[in-house]
Amino acid sequence: FFLSKAYDSSPNQADEVIQSFRRFSELQPGNARAFYYYAMSLWKGRRAQDPSLDLHQIESLLRKAVTLDSKLAEAHLQLANLYSDQNQYAESISEYVKALDNKPDLADAHYRLGQAYVHTGQKDKAQEQFQVYQQLRAQHLADLDKQIADIRQFVSSEKDETPAKQ
Repeated sequence: FFLSKAYDSSPNQADEVIQSFRRFSELQPGNARAFYYYAMSLWKGRRAQDPSLDLHQIESLLRKAVTLDSKLAEAHLQLANLYSDQNQYAESISEYVKALDNKPDLADAHYRLGQAYVHTGQKDKAQEQFQVYQQLRAQHLADLDKQIADIRQFVSSEKDETPAKQ
């Protein structure tokens, strides 16, 4: 998990990260997250750099992840995004729905599902998803504002309690 987060900050280490996740998936063949992280490292690490990126391999790894753990919402979401990027909207809709069945508060999944519904002519369903997305986004922003206010309050109270150095 830590390597996957650190990788977001340091994509110039793509080859090393990809090899680490490949090895992780080999050492943990029953671990859905191992296959998910391996797929995402391939996709992120080579998306912009390699026009011959093997999307079938990424799809296969994501499918393996959701087979091992059908409740891994992030894997369903990324599989749906992969299908959507390839204009396979019916497949993407199915995967977005599975992602949301497992984690209903995935704002991005609601938005992307809405987009897929637009592409398939299901405007009413799209509008419903966009509304849910807006609600989740507003809640997220409110939570973020509260966290910032709490941090400011904490810093302010610490300043007030710290005696002035002489």
